[in-house]
Amino acid sequence: MRAFGRVRGRVRVWVRGRTGARVRGLGWMRAAAAVLAAGLAAVSAAGCSGGLPVASGGPGSSDATDSPDAPHATHSTGRGPASVATPLEPLPTVVPAALAPYYAQRPTWQPCDGGFECTTFRVPMDYDRPGDGDLTLSAARAAAEQGGPGGAAASGASGASGSDSRLGSLLLNPGGPGGSAIEYLETVARTYARAVHARYDLVGLDPRGVGRSNPVSCLSGERMDAFTAADLAPGDQRAIDALVAADKEFAEGCRKQAGPALGHLGTVEAARDMDVLRALLGDERLNFVGKSYGTFLGATYAGLYPSRVGRVVLDGAMDPALDSVTGNRTQAGGFETAWAAFAKDCAKREDCPFGRTEQQVGEQLTALLAAVHAQPLPTSTDNRRRLTGAQATTGVIQALYAEFLWPELRTALADAKAGDGTGLLKLSDAYYGRGADGSYLNLMFANTAVNCLDLPAPFRSPEDVQRAVPDFERASPHFGRDMAWMALTCAYWPARATGAAHTIRAAGAAPIVVVGTTRDPATPYDWARSLAGQLESGRLLTYDGDGHTAYGRRSTCVDGAVNRFLLTGESPEQGKRCDL
Repeated sequence: MRAFGRVRGRVRVWVRGRTGARVRGLGWMRAAAAVLAAGLAAVSAAGCSGGLPVASGGPGSSDATDSPDAPHATHSTGRGPASVATPLEPLPTVVPAALAPYYAQRPTWQPCDGGFECTTFRVPMDYDRPGDGDLTLSAARAAAEQGGPGGAAASGASGASGSDSRLGSLLLNPGGPGGSAIEYLETVARTYARAVHARYDLVGLDPRGVGRSNPVSCLSGERMDAFTAADLAPGDQRAIDALVAADKEFAEGCRKQAGPALGHLGTVEAARDMDVLRALLGDERLNFVGKSYGTFLGATYAGLYPSRVGRVVLDGAMDPALDSVTGNRTQAGGFETAWAAFAKDCAKREDCPFGRTEQQVGEQLTALLAAVHAQPLPTSTDNRRRLTGAQATTGVIQALYAEFLWPELRTALADAKAGDGTGLLKLSDAYYGRGADGSYLNLMFANTAVNCLDLPAPFRSPEDVQRAVPDFERASPHFGRDMAWMALTCAYWPARATGAAHTIRAAGAAPIVVVGTTRDPATPYDWARSLAGQLESGRLLTYDGDGHTAYGRRSTCVDGAVNRFLLTGESPEQGKRCDL
């Protein structure tokens, strides 16, 4: 997605369990969207996982100086020494009388989608005014089965409890904001760790405004094509005016089609919805695995309901203490780190189109992006779309979410160098959730809607962006300028932001495992360290590797530690580090 308002942290990585197998058609698009979702969280609020919610999570601290093994709390929001993020306060433990009817619902689960069960339930559109209208949310589950659906082998589950007693429900969220948890559940359920699925019902709840839960829609496919192609490196007033017009058109489309609900799609409200579902599932405590933006959602839940925290895992963590400018800039640095890892790897390979040193690869990317910006490239897509500079940058960013996309990126860059933009355009389309028929998933619409509520807009005008560009370019020479301009969308948002930067302590909560990947592009490692330090019961688990998120990807060490925690409640020792 785009920068904190277009690039949120997405989870492109969770489809990794397929060993890089390519899935075509709608299934591939959904899988890509789910992965995207996790990453979106970070770039949208900040860029991809951009703007953070009221109790939101965002880019993590960039000023850490202590040992990488030790978590730390981040209190500076990046707005100056006098600015301090306030703590998120818990809600009363007793359910208010006005909300009691929502907690007393008896949802009916019906067979759906080939082996799953689906249901709907009501929540108030506005928790402060429960009588002013409801929203209907959708959830799906894969019932606990001995051995898990399809008998999939557990990765790293050795050493976990062999008991087959049921542990309740385990909610999953792939990130975004905007990623469909139902689609994610239906993608990963049959490959989830056998021992975990044998003892938990796996549950996906599409958050309000997402997927099957009152999905936000903003633009037609044709107009979204124009939006994604808009110049993100405007060099003159005409280009700036065109970008502002595109952002305004997007915002106005959301206002017209979403109506009053547009002001009630924030993360705090989504976390409160999860508590309603927890009660309807019959669980005293919430068990949860969230990736990317899902970590902000899970941490927000813990901050609001610390006494109801069960076994919670936050993978690819966001830092709620950061304001949107700092978050976007820090995330830009994360993508620069990921690019350096790709460039170093590329330079060693025969099919690398950009030279034989990391520096040469970086220099040639800069030259290519400048060339495409000046002259869009032809493509072989059905409607003969051309690759613009913005889409070329987005395509590169998309591929940096996971190592298994690096070969595709090398091929796409080689083709672009030869004058064919098809490969990079396909990567950009996957990032935005565009189908072959020209339609777009709800992912980007919801992503922007949530981000623009969760934190005040990082910039209020093009002049604000222009002043910030030098700092962004220092953080990321390759992506900083584009990601700064990506963050302008929320300046024109029709709904007032309801969130602000804050810390989350969740005092009294059970242990919460926070997983951070050292070279994560969308949710930089420092964010995980900061969140683990803020949480009173946070336990930091570090994966020394590349890509976005770690659990369920390729590290038996990470998978074993997380599965053990989910099955026995035994959290990893503080500061535990893993590689493959």
